[in-house]
Amino acid sequence: MVYPGSFVFLRNKNDSGFYDAPISIMDVDTEENFIKVAIEIRGVKTKTIASLNKNDDIWVRGPFWNGVLGLKNVYMTKDGTSLLISRGIGQAPLVPVMKKLYSNGNKIIAIIDNSGYENILIKNYLELYNAEVIELNTLKAGELTEELKDKLKEILDKEDINIIHCSAQDIIIYKLVEFLDGKVPISSSNNAKMCCGEGVCGTCTVRYKGHIVKRLCKIQTEPKYVFRERRLI
Repeated sequence: MVYPGSFVFLRNKNDSGFYDAPISIMDVDTEENFIKVAIEIRGVKTKTIASLNKNDDIWVRGPFWNGVLGLKNVYMTKDGTSLLISRGIGQAPLVPVMKKLYSNGNKIIAIIDNSGYENILIKNYLELYNAEVIELNTLKAGELTEELKDKLKEILDKEDINIIHCSAQDIIIYKLVEFLDGKVPISSSNNAKMCCGEGVCGTCTVRYKGHIVKRLCKIQTEPKYVFRERRLI
């Protein structure tokens, strides 16, 4: 669970397996034997988890490892400058990726969109890995903001960026892939809906042209191939 893309299913011990919620691993302490996660309370699954009290038992199922697309790019990227983009709760799964890139000798530049949060969720980790932090809004009316586009152009002109990792909603990843047009290797969070995590139940399936179906809880590929020829309706 120390690797980028690791996640587990969590649920209230009083609920059935239907309430399993896939949650990304934010950090792991192998000496103290604990995992750290950040949960945004949204639907019924996360609300039942939030109803637990301190020292209550919680069911954990896992680990699973396909929470990041383009993992090959993350592992191969060394001794350069890496750009990370994150919005909202996407900051949590960003941490293991940042840790790996930093351990590979990369300088870290992080664009953070708090998206309603008062403070940067991963501030301590950004400081730990000596990241240059840029705060700005990334999305407006379903499009990348001009502020983000201008900043990306500025960074790409100034720095020799070896990878861009985006930990945010699919619409941002999709628009980013379009904007970059293959200029820089990309990795991203895997935002597929998941239930079993084994590629059996079909919750994570996405349909493409030619009646092709892919199970995103298992397939490991680059983000551009996930969105290419994808049927959005």
